[in-house]
Amino acid sequence: MFIIDPHCHMVSRTTADYETMALAGVVAISEPAFWAGFDRSPAGFVDYYRQLTEFEPKRAAQFGIDHYCWICLNPKEAEDLGKAKEVLAEIPKFLDKPTVLGVGEIGLNKNTPNEAKVFQQHVQMAIDTWEKSKAAGATGGHHLILIHTPHLEDKLKGTKWTLEMLKDFGSKIDHSRVLIDHVEEHTIKIVKDAGYWAGMTLYPVSKCTPQRAVDMIEMHGAERLMVNAAADWGVSDPLNTHRTMLEAKKRGHALETLMTVFYNNPARFFGQCPKFKPRPMRVEEVRE
Repeated sequence: MFIIDPHCHMVSRTTADYETMALAGVVAISEPAFWAGFDRSPAGFVDYYRQLTEFEPKRAAQFGIDHYCWICLNPKEAEDLGKAKEVLAEIPKFLDKPTVLGVGEIGLNKNTPNEAKVFQQHVQMAIDTWEKSKAAGATGGHHLILIHTPHLEDKLKGTKWTLEMLKDFGSKIDHSRVLIDHVEEHTIKIVKDAGYWAGMTLYPVSKCTPQRAVDMIEMHGAERLMVNAAADWGVSDPLNTHRTMLEAKKRGHALETLMTVFYNNPARFFGQCPKFKPRPMRVEEVRE
């Protein structure tokens, strides 16, 4: 069965990881912009955006994987409003690149007022690109939004605040085009109840395990739900998505459920941007 990983930081992985993922059935990867392990200058962000849009698609293509990305100033570096202003001015130059799906991963890190201000500026930027696309007569070509929620004890507060800020944008926000990531047992319901897509992140230290992820699938259903490895330079594994699918198999979940969560849901969400090539598949196609 084919897999789409909705959130994986490949700039911090080796080329061998691409090969391993391809051998394991990964056909597409979505890579959000994130923290590099150190704070960068505005010029450093421009170089990083070039790496995401120019270099990584070529590395992935060697193994038949489609690589897509998102552009933003990540929440961890959003505290410096002066730097944020400079970086945000550069982002529109990259949003129309052929593999960029939208703005992300934006959001909150420590739930500070400055992080909230930069988050709102990102959302407004995404709305502006949507409206620009509509004015140009595009249908379904508007950019998507991918949102980071804080870690551990800050997660519930940050998720609630994020939902409140999104609500302030009113009808300008299309809930079906927003993915809120890193949900856990105490946040998944409020995200799905609000009508957004939810992402579960398999990260051994600060997020959830394959077992917990399958528990959440069983408790909250597969609708508008995705699973990702979010593998980066920390203790992580690009095959954690596969380990979650194996756990679901062991519990007896049907092929249709596995296809929905690990392939068709990402294909449907990302497919709202016409740049994304993979399309949903029928169970019969896989069985054949």
